[in-house]
Amino acid sequence: MVGSTKAPTTCTPLGYSGLLWAPASCHQDKKTRRYSFRPRGCHHRRCCLQDDPADARQTRSLPAISVSGNAFWADGERFYIRGIDYQPGGAAANEDPLIDTEVCSRDIERFRRLGVNAVRVYSLDNNENHDECMDLLADAGIYLMADVNSPDYSINREEPHPSYNADYLQSVFATVEMFAQYDNTMLFFSGNEVVDNENNTDSAPYVKATTRDIKNYLRARGLRQVPVGYSAADVASNRKQTADYFNCGSDDARSDFFAFNDYSWCNTDFLTAGWDQKVQNFTDYGLPIFLSEFGCITNGERTFGEIESLMHSNMTSVYSGGMMYEYSMEDNDYGIVDIESNGEIEERDEFQNLADAFSRWPAPSGSGSPAHSTTHSVSCPTQNSLWEVDGDEIPTMPEEAEQYMQNGAGEGPGLRGPGSQNAPDSGTSTGGIASGAPSPTGSEAPRRSSDNGGSEDSNNDSVARGLVIEKGHSHDVYPGRNRVRGAS
Repeated sequence: MVGSTKAPTTCTPLGYSGLLWAPASCHQDKKTRRYSFRPRGCHHRRCCLQDDPADARQTRSLPAISVSGNAFWADGERFYIRGIDYQPGGAAANEDPLIDTEVCSRDIERFRRLGVNAVRVYSLDNNENHDECMDLLADAGIYLMADVNSPDYSINREEPHPSYNADYLQSVFATVEMFAQYDNTMLFFSGNEVVDNENNTDSAPYVKATTRDIKNYLRARGLRQVPVGYSAADVASNRKQTADYFNCGSDDARSDFFAFNDYSWCNTDFLTAGWDQKVQNFTDYGLPIFLSEFGCITNGERTFGEIESLMHSNMTSVYSGGMMYEYSMEDNDYGIVDIESNGEIEERDEFQNLADAFSRWPAPSGSGSPAHSTTHSVSCPTQNSLWEVDGDEIPTMPEEAEQYMQNGAGEGPGLRGPGSQNAPDSGTSTGGIASGAPSPTGSEAPRRSSDNGGSEDSNNDSVARGLVIEKGHSHDVYPGRNRVRGAS
């Protein structure tokens, strides 16, 4: 329910009996002039009591997505991801498209025409209200995949230890608390391509610690257990080690799913792209797997034939679909629409190609024969020259962040905050993944043993080392801040 355009006389946060807030505490959307409950310092999606309840707009309710075995489920039905990555302006703009109702309503109408059921947003402002746009997404039957990081609040692969601190987690938790309230928040990404070569695998424990901390925060705060996982670079030399690392150890720290950004299908076919081998490699993985980005642009106009394979029985026993990269045309030329300076949209030919592909190859009926009825862990990867992490190594939560588990994260810093990567050390220590300890605190975490890599301009660097990164584009991952396209 979204508030009336008429200012309410009293705001009552649903679920918090006995608490009343003055009308001034209610939020009024600047464009729609509608009111919704938003007390100062709180960004929960609650309802205002209406002077005229008939003014309130009812929105479609989507069933919350859950994980069982190696598949996603909605109301007992297998859920196949047929989505699009959505970050108008790219990482450089660092803008949240879901806080501007005019922008999101413009684009959601096109998402309807494409036939997508999920969008991924890389930068979300945890200091703004998202009720209107999240309701519009729900009305369209669309779920949100939410990245919890932003350019200034993320794990820095070059210096992971100092960037994993209390300021960082406060921002992460504020985002989590804000979006866990929406039933159409499908999942949280704890990181995106933080590990992108064999010389920065020692950043993986900090991403895994963030995954653990988010899961524990959801439990501690009594929030919905939204699935939490990692979006990986498709690095051939350590693809399997990365996947296994995020699926090994105790349930407290394991991911709920694993996704990777795969640009190996370049207007080709299932075998030529090597997808048959990837399916085989992950057959016994035990967690849901999907492509968080796909859509190679190196072989002419895209016709998105990979959607046929993603929806085919060749893959559905292991994969749960994927996200096409990306909606808006940015500097790296992956978009299917142009957004003019006046906000008008011009659709490219690939827009219709994608709509046709989704229409031609619908989601299969039935369960698609997922490989496992129950989720299981795998063995941690062995430490070697391509994987620097000891199998059970993970930092404990910064001591100064412990307060958030009990008191909540409070108001988030937003996308214009001072940033966390250079915040003071807030105390962490090393603990074993297998211990299952719920986000303990301590004083010292493992630091990088050598300064032997981690350059963000890693494509040229990787070629010099003979590393194969299987993707069709230059990435601007948040950690390090030096690339062109973005996520954390």
